[in-house]
Amino acid sequence: CEGEPFQIVSDVLSGLGVCGSWGFVDVLGLEDEGVSSVPSPSCALMLLFPLTQQHESFRQQQAGKVSGGTDLYFLKQTVVNSCGTVALLHAVANNPTHIEYDGDSALKKFLDETANMTPAQRATHLENNQAIREAHEEVAAQGQCRVEADNINFHFITFVNVKGQLYELDGRMEGPVNHGTTKDDSFLKDAARVCRGFVERAEGEVRFSAVALCHT
Repeated sequence: CEGEPFQIVSDVLSGLGVCGSWGFVDVLGLEDEGVSSVPSPSCALMLLFPLTQQHESFRQQQAGKVSGGTDLYFLKQTVVNSCGTVALLHAVANNPTHIEYDGDSALKKFLDETANMTPAQRATHLENNQAIREAHEEVAAQGQCRVEADNINFHFITFVNVKGQLYELDGRMEGPVNHGTTKDDSFLKDAARVCRGFVERAEGEVRFSAVALCHT
């Protein structure tokens, strides 16, 4: 994996009033050796990857695999370059038992307000949320969801374990993708296995980074 999104993501979490013993750490590689160095337990994995033509073709084939996932918190990405923010929301919102907030947390307020909304309604609410928008602009300014000199866009997605199912959450899609069963102690390896498919489809592209939400 390339790059260090860990500090940026952690700074945004802190700025939005997230506290407690869970936080993001860099995943040094998507093979078992890199994954095994991540503190356990882990409850979410965020992948930053290049939007190649191979990926876009795969997404078109995958469109029919989108699931309803009523137990999941999912929102659409409608703001340009907000993939890091959407991925972060997906990671935190789907792990409510692990995340602790300051008393005036802007993120907690947003999640409470949008709990019963549709993915599209949540997207609209996000567009109008000044505190989260300011945090997003800070992330965008530091290069996430960036465009490189070769005109390749980069994108963040999230993997979570919800009720023993491994879900991939991408705000550019119509809903979550279910990758089958997983367990707390195998979640990170299971998610990394799916991520390796992204690397393989990129055919030589090496600009991948990942962070995991762990008990630290």
